[in-house]
Amino acid sequence: MKKLLLCATATSCFVVLTCTAHARSAYDGSWNLAFVTQRGACDPAYNFTVNVSNGVVTHPNLLKFKGYVTKSGAVRASVTVHDKYASGLGRLSSASGRGTWSGYAGNARCSGYWTAQRN
Repeated sequence: MKKLLLCATATSCFVVLTCTAHARSAYDGSWNLAFVTQRGACDPAYNFTVNVSNGVVTHPNLLKFKGYVTKSGAVRASVTVHDKYASGLGRLSSASGRGTWSGYAGNARCSGYWTAQRN
């Protein structure tokens, strides 16, 4: 009986791990982002591409970039590059998204909005 219970437990753990490893998000893929500064002395616009995989947002060249997308499409992300920092939130749909951001570049405080388009 103990062997059967141990085998069943090990099998269920393997199944759960396999399903989790292959979990996909409805928002997975490449996204083009456009950031527009509405207040502050930051650059007027920033554009770059990110990737979403299993709901985790990444950028290949930005080491201090954190982001995630929930199952409902809510997005939260932050990035630090040298003396610049920004964080934002918003929402993605199946092909586009939008939200707000705030941050700083040196001593300048800035804020604005962002838009996203799926590639």
